[in-house]
Amino acid sequence: GLLLQVCGCPLYWKAPMFNASGGERTGCVSAHSFVSVWIKILRNCHDDASRFMYLLAKPGCDYLQQEDFIPLLQDVVETHPGLTFLKDAPEFHSRYITTVIRRIFYTVNRSWSGRITLTELRKSNFLQTLALLEEEDDINQITDYFSYEHFYVIYCKFWELDTDHDLYISQNDLARYSDQAFRSLMIWVCLILFPPVTSRGNEVQKDGRMSYADFVWLLISEEDKRSTTSIEYWFRCMDLDGDGVLSMYELEYFYEEQCERMEVMGIEPLPFHDLLCQMLDLVKPEREGKVTLRDLKKCKMAHVFYNTFFNLEKYLDNEQRDPFAVQKDIENDGPEPSDWDRYAAEEYEILVAEESGNEQLQEG
Repeated sequence: GLLLQVCGCPLYWKAPMFNASGGERTGCVSAHSFVSVWIKILRNCHDDASRFMYLLAKPGCDYLQQEDFIPLLQDVVETHPGLTFLKDAPEFHSRYITTVIRRIFYTVNRSWSGRITLTELRKSNFLQTLALLEEEDDINQITDYFSYEHFYVIYCKFWELDTDHDLYISQNDLARYSDQAFRSLMIWVCLILFPPVTSRGNEVQKDGRMSYADFVWLLISEEDKRSTTSIEYWFRCMDLDGDGVLSMYELEYFYEEQCERMEVMGIEPLPFHDLLCQMLDLVKPEREGKVTLRDLKKCKMAHVFYNTFFNLEKYLDNEQRDPFAVQKDIENDGPEPSDWDRYAAEEYEILVAEESGNEQLQEG
């Protein structure tokens, strides 16, 4: 830690620095090898992002892949004061690390390539957030990427659905999420069409089932449809023909099942033409009758648009909201907690209360 301080590097660069200096092979690092590596870094790398890339990337690579983060995050798990309780639960190490890595790529890898470039790293807040680990003992205060509470919420949600606990969930498993909030068509799209995009060949999909790693993206995207990645995620799901445009046919295709479910509930659905007029007024697409990703990012109401087509519970909630509250949503650009942060905080409180209740029952 002291050496890194002298070099002006954050504390949690220590594992990558140790490995880059030959420690991974020998188990220790000589002063000569450390100085040699550091001089090379100073000569070739002129900012924190390029130095970090040099330390983590495989030799000859100018990008970071998911596995490149594992040594750094294993060190965080083993040495951060806010994670000391995990020493007695080694089975959670890899799952916490998987979650953090997926969150890093969700936010930082804007190209969706599965490879974080130097430009993407520079544009992100990841290095600043990593540096905060040195200053903040309560890791749950660092809600970007590292919060254990956020991991716990994601993992518990997955565990509830994964009844055979093989770390894969099927279409039937996913249908139980949030009292069957997902439409069956969207579940099929997420399971069959979408995982290859998020995994990029790093994981083999198992008989059309979803892995825990892909569930991380799904849950964050479902609970926060305002974020840039979430808007892109659901656009890819709805763009069935992959032409970069949501056609009226695709929108009607997704709305049909919403109508069927409303009719079962005794609710008269809005005719598609009327609903379409509402959605086009909401999004205001640049090209008449064709909704693009750019349109959805620009309108600031993508969450309402998406829920209309594949989350009935949230669609009905929105229909009952005060129009002035909806307008306030559009105008509010302040630094409020994200929808994901709010959801994770609420769900964590529920989980803690449930566990506390179970303990009291057992004691009684």
